[in-house]
Amino acid sequence: MTTASALLTRAAADLAGAPREGLGEQRDSRWRGRRIVRVGAAWHLGVLLLTDTQVLATAEVLRAADPGRRGYTAESARARAERRAEALRGGFSEGDVVHVGWSVIDVDAVDRGGASGPLSMADGIPCVRWSSAGGLMPLEAYLRERVELLRGGSNPA
Repeated sequence: MTTASALLTRAAADLAGAPREGLGEQRDSRWRGRRIVRVGAAWHLGVLLLTDTQVLATAEVLRAADPGRRGYTAESARARAERRAEALRGGFSEGDVVHVGWSVIDVDAVDRGGASGPLSMADGIPCVRWSSAGGLMPLEAYLRERVELLRGGSNPA
């Protein structure tokens, strides 16, 4: 039986040298204000973030940017611009992709037949729920497709 941990370990090995994106955490300080600081990097594989040691579930994804002086037609646009500026204040470079609000997935629980985040075991096969409304997809096929996309269409095998 193939385990989720074995599939994810193989995916990490296949991704060696591929670009990673920043992992950030929000920090609040009286002196430095609200900012998003870098706490690591991960390969972005759709609903999963893969680091050298962990698997994370994605949440908010933003690009660090200066909000500039703009008029906003919606409060949500103003809030997004402020989040991008928080990443700049936290040390990310202009244009960096930043993942915030991610959560750690318990891969061991999945290997034991349970579920954690978007991963679960279905009929002995590790699966991923690729969207909140989407069905389950075998993790092996999902990772193969995502790794190939991240590596630029080259076959990692």
